[in-house]
Amino acid sequence: MKVSALTLVRNRREHLVNLMLSLEAQTQQPDELVIAWMQPEVETDLPKTHFPVRHIMVEGDALPLAKARNAAVNAAVFDALIFLDVDCIASPTLVARYREALIQRPALYIGEVHYLPADAVRHGVDGTLDLARLSNLGERHPARPAIEDDEIRHEPDHGNLWGLSFALMRQDHHRAGGMDEGYRGYGGEETDYAWRLAAANVPLYWVGGALAWHQHHPMYAPPWPHFEAIIANARRFYARWEQWCMEYWLNQFHEAGAIRWSPAAEDIEIVRHPTQEEIAAARLPASARYG
Repeated sequence: MKVSALTLVRNRREHLVNLMLSLEAQTQQPDELVIAWMQPEVETDLPKTHFPVRHIMVEGDALPLAKARNAAVNAAVFDALIFLDVDCIASPTLVARYREALIQRPALYIGEVHYLPADAVRHGVDGTLDLARLSNLGERHPARPAIEDDEIRHEPDHGNLWGLSFALMRQDHHRAGGMDEGYRGYGGEETDYAWRLAAANVPLYWVGGALAWHQHHPMYAPPWPHFEAIIANARRFYARWEQWCMEYWLNQFHEAGAIRWSPAAEDIEIVRHPTQEEIAAARLPASARYG
């Protein structure tokens, strides 16, 4: 089975370089990498790889994440798809473990992601990644289970899909209707996608040995920089499913007095928008690994 790895990029050149280096260091490399660029131009001087790298351009001022993922799927040559967030560094067995799982049974698979502190990534004199350092520094998110390297574990709740690292077959992506491109900007599109896959009877499994490390980047709590997108996307999700997603963030906005909302509400009332001072104050320190 041949595999297409897919990633999306906007202004993350250094992270992309590390992702590509980690794919080059796989025990079984992907058969291609498709990069969907959500920026005006392709970055130059990227690492050389033994697998083809293809570039597609995706327009959209707001982060067109759903549109870019669909475009990457459509551009992929092969039917087995591994989605990797550009912030990820793949452990050496990630591609092999996803491929083995898809051969065993077509389904939706997610691997573990461990979070790195700032300034964690080091390169050897030959330019390769110091994977032992990443292994020592990576930290599992407290809301995520520990999976043995040879384990495949059924996950009954599709809401546990996080879009950092997952794999599935192209036909299942299309059977679920792909990602809803009506979601624009940050938030909601992955949960909607997961629920679409659940409705299409595509089961979800955890895969051990498909570990990725998440490279540090600035984070905000509450996520004020994405306030308008989160509100719009939460409303879109509710209109389809009659349930809310991103409740944790919505509650943060509510407690800050920016919106009137509760889990029992049928809409979100915007009271005010965040100030520049609030946005600056919400930026987490470099020691924070996740929001």
